[in-house]
Amino acid sequence: MDSLITAAAHALAAGDPLGALHRVALRDDAAALALRGIAMAQLGDLVRAKTLLRSAARAFGPKEAVARARCIVAEAEIAFVSRDLNWPAKALDAARVTLEAHGDRVNAAHARYLEVRRLLLIGRIDNAERILADLDPGPLPAASKVVGELVAAGIAMQRLRTTAARAALDRAEHAARQAGIPGLTAEVESAYLVLNTPAARLIARGEERTLLLDEVESLLSSNVLVVDACRHGVRAPGTVISLATRPVLFALARTLAEAWPGDVPRDTLIARAFGGKHADESHRARLRVEIGRLRTLLRPLAGLSATTRGFALAPHRPVEVVVLARLVEEQHAAVLAFLIDGESWSSSALGLALGASQRTVQRALDSLAVAGKVQSFGRGRARRWTTPPMPGFATALLLPAQLPGG
Repeated sequence: MDSLITAAAHALAAGDPLGALHRVALRDDAAALALRGIAMAQLGDLVRAKTLLRSAARAFGPKEAVARARCIVAEAEIAFVSRDLNWPAKALDAARVTLEAHGDRVNAAHARYLEVRRLLLIGRIDNAERILADLDPGPLPAASKVVGELVAAGIAMQRLRTTAARAALDRAEHAARQAGIPGLTAEVESAYLVLNTPAARLIARGEERTLLLDEVESLLSSNVLVVDACRHGVRAPGTVISLATRPVLFALARTLAEAWPGDVPRDTLIARAFGGKHADESHRARLRVEIGRLRTLLRPLAGLSATTRGFALAPHRPVEVVVLARLVEEQHAAVLAFLIDGESWSSSALGLALGASQRTVQRALDSLAVAGKVQSFGRGRARRWTTPPMPGFATALLLPAQLPGG
């Protein structure tokens, strides 16, 4: 490897893409193309970066398997940043195997971290946690340790383990200072904001207040009955009753919980659950059926008592009943929550992350675009959607895995 290539590689490792380009901008050999691609990625020109890396992978000879594998890992990282979640995971895994076989532990670990971050983003937390547990960050450089700790913090946040998340971010901050790369420091600071920004609303006895993530964790582990409007279920210590696929029953449960300890008139329950403006006898008959179904499901935690004018929630134990709700509740809120990460998303990637069909997501995006809340650029498969960050909006950590009606 010649001195210019070595100097450019050191510049990239130190987070200086302009310094790297200064050394190799006019060169078209395989190594220079790869470094130029990584530099352009660091500068934010992801389309040009992907083209350069693919050219580099083709230019490397048959005996340069490690170099080609590194290009594949770099291209996978660009795909992740571009929220192109359909990139071929098998190709990344094959590249990782090649890197491990040739002793390149740093880039092999980076490939693993990319795989874990993708799994985390699409909600496969168990798989992400299992893979991360098998990685030993000890021999890795500081920059790689930052990535690993950020991934660990992300998993801990998803699990609502805020103490573990803060510890991981503290370790990431220490490693970022050692690495001396401004971009990594900024990413750690951004992750800290998630812990210090309101994540949900608490509704209890007719009053509301916002909760931080650690307060949500404390709430869900406390001795209260929680109707969770973020994950669509009813929770108490040791018991979780999911109503994610039962929107009518969840609407009834939430309405009853918001009114607790009072009751709710039948007409109000019908309007909230069925959307009917004028209740007739058929609505009342359907309400009786759905109340019966909800009573059966909630039997381990609470009963539903009939009153003169409607129904009331009656916990089996003398505990408080509260509702945990998103900060902002509006149509297509789940789509908006993913877009506020500042990255550009394709509709297919959003569908994968939300567990919804691409057609459902596209309809949501079209509706949000008409309302001026999102914007797109590009055409066809290259079309991407984004929106400016909205202060005070719910994080993706508390969203259900699937869009209602998806």
